[in-house]
Amino acid sequence: MAKSEEVKKLQEKQGLKEEFIEFINRGSMIDLAVGVAVGGAFTAIVNSLVNDIVMPIVGLLLGGVDFTGLALRIPNFFGTGDEAVIAYGNFIQHVVQFLVIAWVIFMVIKAMNRLNRRCDAKKAAKEAAK
Repeated sequence: MAKSEEVKKLQEKQGLKEEFIEFINRGSMIDLAVGVAVGGAFTAIVNSLVNDIVMPIVGLLLGGVDFTGLALRIPNFFGTGDEAVIAYGNFIQHVVQFLVIAWVIFMVIKAMNRLNRRCDAKKAAKEAAK
């Protein structure tokens, strides 16, 4: 009886291995991996667009305001160590960058949707003409 139980456990392990391989080889898993890789590359492009092109223009419009230096310094009342620094300016800068990134992505998606609608309208017109 012990051997039959070992055989069952071995078959279950083999089944689990095959099921895992099937899961990994599914199209959706591969699509996800490709999406993550492309998303990482796209993130670099968007960050460069925002940091190198858009933010300098925003800085000019705001008069060169840079929020990263703003901070609240709390002295150490216990006499040991450094003061605590709450860098709220850095947080504000990141919020502004997020809003700019979100706006740029929105405008790109809006333009892509407009182009897709035009292409769909042309296809529909060709189908209607037939």
